[in-house]
Amino acid sequence: MLEDLPDAVRAYLALTIAGDRTAAIVAFAAGAHVTDDGASHDGVTAVRAWLDRPAGDYTFTTTPLSAKSTSDTEALVTCRVEGNFPGGLVDLDHRFTLDETRRVARLVIEPHR
Repeated sequence: MLEDLPDAVRAYLALTIAGDRTAAIVAFAAGAHVTDDGASHDGVTAVRAWLDRPAGDYTFTTTPLSAKSTSDTEALVTCRVEGNFPGGLVDLDHRFTLDETRRVARLVIEPHR
């Protein structure tokens, strides 16, 4: 399902699912913008801090449910996150926008609609 996605999107997903979140910075452009859990993270330093943040007291798994490139520079991946956090299960949309270097310029993570 992920094989048709841009390299940067596949790299981000592979590294974060494998638990190597800090290495996932390679997928992002210098001026990247991430929106997750109602907070914005602008620029590579802020995105790196977001990637480095501890998962807290929760353990969880992430499983891609669907993935599609919506254009040459955009992709949408829906993942199921299951763990010991309140509610225990959530499906999240990851909306990626790539820049001219084919790195992630924007990532918005929000509950699946």
